[in-house]
Amino acid sequence: MSRMPNEYKNTQVGTVQIVSLGSVLLILFLLSVVSDYSPIFSVGMIVMLLALGCFASLTVTVDERMARIKFGLGIIRKRFPLNEIHAHRGVKNRWFYGWGIRYTPHGWLFNVSGLSAVELEMTSGKTYRIGTNDPEGLAAALDRALSGRAAQ
Repeated sequence: MSRMPNEYKNTQVGTVQIVSLGSVLLILFLLSVVSDYSPIFSVGMIVMLLALGCFASLTVTVDERMARIKFGLGIIRKRFPLNEIHAHRGVKNRWFYGWGIRYTPHGWLFNVSGLSAVELEMTSGKTYRIGTNDPEGLAAALDRALSGRAAQ
């Protein structure tokens, strides 16, 4: 399936998550090798692998109907129908909002790296922030998609 010419897609890699979770995974593996076997090491490694798979990246797509986000392998995802987006704007998150999925004073935040985000204000009054390394590109894609939707 080919992408439509107006479709936007950007994947941001969560370098801090990869390094930190990968380091913990390596430490658990080394501990399991040099010490007596304990199931806790296996459980810990499985948890770290799942976390790595879930939060190593954040992919954002925008097409003529929907904005979508997908963490890592796609187990965690969310859709934002364009007809429910009232407004959007580029924002900077506070450093202590962190990474991952968080509830902040500005609503839900979905982020894997950095402080830049695009805030979506929904017709329901809820707000969401999508972390991105390309806030201008995401905002422009939303502008194009929303203006195309208004023209229909």
